[in-house]
Amino acid sequence: MTNTPQSSYLDLPENLPVPLDDGAADHLDGVKLKKVLLKATNEEVIDLARLKGVTAVFIYPMTGVPGVALPDGWDDIPGARGCTPQACSYRDNYPKLKKHLDHLFGLSVQSSEYQRELRDRVELPYEILSDSDFKFANSIKLPTFQAHSMKLLKRLTLIIKDGVITKHHYPVFPSNKDIDCVLAQLT
Repeated sequence: MTNTPQSSYLDLPENLPVPLDDGAADHLDGVKLKKVLLKATNEEVIDLARLKGVTAVFIYPMTGVPGVALPDGWDDIPGARGCTPQACSYRDNYPKLKKHLDHLFGLSVQSSEYQRELRDRVELPYEILSDSDFKFANSIKLPTFQAHSMKLLKRLTLIIKDGVITKHHYPVFPSNKDIDCVLAQLT
């Protein structure tokens, strides 16, 4: 299934399959992060283990680019569709989040250059981190899936305090409602 001219990268089709909780993130609460350097869309290098205060990181498979079809069958993979709507819901709620967060990031395995297109196109007020070598994902055993010979991260959100994961949200569905779970955890 690919985008049709009537659909938008901001829309979520109504018939998306719901991802099931496969237990792949059950181990995350209480995990102390290890030093992993991640390149951000603003060229900074971020080590989530060293950040002080409260950090939220929403992790997603990959964003699309307007005018470029998503991989065949993308909408049939539970939890795959919805990266841009998720990023935009964080953008739209950024003032509320900043009252409770010290740091906010998106994270995927796409390159920073690829991620920068999304950040600039939808005017995100936060940076996106690249884990293109899976060092962060492997360090805490994040859940992954395969799609068209690409290894991608499953959608999940981490709340981190002083380098320790205090809460996770998994599976995330629908993606544009993830923000509600994060705000509920922070307030």
